[in-house]
Amino acid sequence: MITKDSILVEGFEHIRYKHTHYSEEEMKERSKSFFEWMDERRSVRHFSDKPVPREVIDHILKAASTAPSGAHKQPWTFCVVSNPEIKKQIREAAEEEERKTYSSRMSDQWRKDLAPLGTDPNKPFLETAPYLIIVCKRTFEFGEDGEKLQNYYVNESVGLACGFLISAIHNAGLVTLTHTPSPMNFLTKILDRPSNEKPFLLLPIGYEAEEVYVPNIERKPLEEVAVYY
Repeated sequence: MITKDSILVEGFEHIRYKHTHYSEEEMKERSKSFFEWMDERRSVRHFSDKPVPREVIDHILKAASTAPSGAHKQPWTFCVVSNPEIKKQIREAAEEEERKTYSSRMSDQWRKDLAPLGTDPNKPFLETAPYLIIVCKRTFEFGEDGEKLQNYYVNESVGLACGFLISAIHNAGLVTLTHTPSPMNFLTKILDRPSNEKPFLLLPIGYEAEEVYVPNIERKPLEEVAVYY
């Protein structure tokens, strides 16, 4: 049987897709081992300043960019910060917002829910971690003539890319933390980002500190997060 390497669909080239398949036993083992490996991932708030090769960050970002997106618009920008002065500015601005949040914006229930995690307004990891990645969502694009071009399902697309990014960080043997100071407009100003970009998530990336403790908490069991029909 002769198959084509590519075809045209309404004038656009589609290339033949090939996928690796496994036996049922291999699928069971691979899915189980992947879960067990991912279950080792934890949010870490105490970082080492040990350097991380730039090539590792490049590969992590390439992996994140394999995420699916609405109409394949890939509406994200990964702002990678290693400059100590910029990291200092980000920490100072983030902590200012966090102090306001903890003192007046946060409800009693929110504080109660955060208590087991041991969080507070102080964010030294923003300076200690060798890299900060600020994920920005591109709400629209600029055309050649400056006109606005629509992106689709932006939040969903960028959220997927962040999931891939966190998995890639774990795969590289590094740690991270999802940090979302609110509001995050200060990042737009500090990084001088264009008007079509909005900060979505901030991720410090690096090695964990020499001695790190994380909350003794458990993930919800499958029966609480999945419904089979």
